[in-house]
Amino acid sequence: MRLIKQNIERDGSGTMTLFPEEPEDMWFTYNLIRPNDLLRASALRRITTESSTGSTSSTRIHTNLTIRVSKSDFDPQSSQLHVSGRIAEETKFTKVGQYHTLDLELQRNFTLEKSEGWDSVARQVVKDACDPSKSADVWAVVMQEGLANVAVLTGARTVLRQRVEVAVPRKRNGRAGDHDKGLERFFQTTLDTLVRQIDMTESKPILLASPGFTAAAFQKYILDSATRAGDKALLAQKANFIVVHSSSGHLHSLNEVLQSPEVLVRLKDTKYARETRLMDEFLTLLRKDDGRAWYGPREVERAAEKGAIGKGGGALLISDALFRAQNVGVRRRWVELVDRVRDVEGGEVRVLSSEHESGKRLDGLGGIAAILTFPLEDLDEGEEDEADVDVDVTAPEHVDSNDIRL
Repeated sequence: MRLIKQNIERDGSGTMTLFPEEPEDMWFTYNLIRPNDLLRASALRRITTESSTGSTSSTRIHTNLTIRVSKSDFDPQSSQLHVSGRIAEETKFTKVGQYHTLDLELQRNFTLEKSEGWDSVARQVVKDACDPSKSADVWAVVMQEGLANVAVLTGARTVLRQRVEVAVPRKRNGRAGDHDKGLERFFQTTLDTLVRQIDMTESKPILLASPGFTAAAFQKYILDSATRAGDKALLAQKANFIVVHSSSGHLHSLNEVLQSPEVLVRLKDTKYARETRLMDEFLTLLRKDDGRAWYGPREVERAAEKGAIGKGGGALLISDALFRAQNVGVRRRWVELVDRVRDVEGGEVRVLSSEHESGKRLDGLGGIAAILTFPLEDLDEGEEDEADVDVDVTAPEHVDSNDIRL
């Protein structure tokens, strides 16, 4: 993401013009745009005209439109973002109040004006999106015989790029050749899929995970194939392959893979690894039950009021799903908590992506947790339960059309 122009006043009002360059930028944009924001972008709109004889004709024209956002829809598989709302500025072809859906595209500017102003969380989203170090990718192939899931871990998401299924006959007496041929066909299909996805000019970790020895056999197949074909680009990736054990070839096994020591050592400087370490530390303290780990909106806010999430090890873990709340007051509540912990108390604040496994674990705890600098007891007592928090922790629906079955 590139910040093209910024015009923000001291009170937070104003606009930013952004230029999305990569699919990952659309996820940041989805987390940035809220209902009632003003969004200006290029649009393709159908215009119907009537001639003097009464006949009508329909044409599509390119124009720039400004809409008052009512809802947004993000497709995590294709990284497409559709934003709907009423037109807020009249043009030659449109009137104020008409509905339109803007399809935000890569390599095209858009300008955003926040209805409640640019708070600290919104500005941090833009800062992270424009920071190249936050977009480091890690590729992963989680597999078992006949099944492979090719996924990519970005700074904010885990995205399934392709699912491969190939029938591999079982080993039987006198029929071992059928199994070997099926396994070779499976490996070749998975390798072809991986090569189509990865930019071979870049050097990034590639995790190969499976039960048993399937991943190790696949690595050997990759290197043998590259040697026979004289594929120097693929051979250059040899040092990037990391073979690890997983309980199955399904994508959910990626969580255990990413927590293995050999993987964390290679990924120690990535955003995902830092968030995983913090979640693991929180869960360890929670099991100890010594008063230094609390989760839930009311409990964490009470801990912040007592100054327990500050310098010296205090950390606030909060899901980005909380900031997608439709209610402005709910979003402001979490922004004020983040500002208090980070700017007043001096504690660490981590906004975890609900599209990463660590963020999903946090969502299971209500989307908010804290590691305290000193123990506190009975934070969950003394008041009646609050109304449910307005949190959208449901990933956007999408039908997977990228399965490969042979």
